[in-house]
Amino acid sequence: MEQSHVSLDRMRTFVRIAERGNLAAVARETGAGQSTITRHLRELEEALGVSLLTRTTRRTALTEEGTRYYAQCLNILCLVEQASQEMRQTRQATAGTVRISCTAALGVLHVSRLIFAFQDQNPGIRVEFSLTDERVDLVREGVDIAIRLGPLTDSSMKLRALGESQRVLVAAPDWLHRNGPLKRPEDLRDREGVRLSRVHGSDRLVLQAPKGKHHVVPFHGRLNVDHGLAAREAFLAGRGFGPAHRWLVEDCLQDGRLDLVLPNYRLPPAPLSMLIAPERASLTRVRLCANFLGSEIAKIPGIGR
Repeated sequence: MEQSHVSLDRMRTFVRIAERGNLAAVARETGAGQSTITRHLRELEEALGVSLLTRTTRRTALTEEGTRYYAQCLNILCLVEQASQEMRQTRQATAGTVRISCTAALGVLHVSRLIFAFQDQNPGIRVEFSLTDERVDLVREGVDIAIRLGPLTDSSMKLRALGESQRVLVAAPDWLHRNGPLKRPEDLRDREGVRLSRVHGSDRLVLQAPKGKHHVVPFHGRLNVDHGLAAREAFLAGRGFGPAHRWLVEDCLQDGRLDLVLPNYRLPPAPLSMLIAPERASLTRVRLCANFLGSEIAKIPGIGR
């Protein structure tokens, strides 16, 4: 007989027979037929190669081997139940670790503060916060939640749309003073730009006029950067003009360190999304964190629904 017949179900059947002393009683208790109970016991004994019970017409008793095996089965079944209970408690717990990956500039300027607020409300939850503009594999990297800008194609992840990130053209006031006046998209053709090198289509600007007409303008410059915070510093230093997410430069626009370029023209927004590893989504701590971040990120200036 194959060892596969030594299963938890057959162990449970044997334990109940040993405790009740009657196969018919166990059959009634479990809702199985007595023939099924008898077969399970026979297959278990054949798999183990020993007799576990002595049976007469009046009573069922444990053999010496059955007594030892009964004690071992109790320990095994207790450990299985304990492990299952711990997993149920873990799934419901508001303690433990949540691993979050986020687009770097957004994470530094905004999401980090949201995580501080989340932990203030949930002091038992640890957060591992990774900042990268690379598209990480959530399962391979052990990430619970990823916040990403731009189109996403990973259909295996649970996706939650957070809104659209508005984009604007900006420059420092002194740069505008040196390079103005700029009134039409055509005026931007020969101006020095600051480009984000890893953004698809960053060699051109697509601008929508107030009446809906689209203008495509070549975009170039001597400085290419691969990080939004570096582009922000370049704008502030007067190194050129360029597109930026509103949340990246809102404080600079408010205090006058940067100005809008062609404010009547619109740049296409970028989708902002949250990815959640499906096997982690039902954990209470992950669900709480995802819901909190989803609600609060929508309030960041420049994030629209």
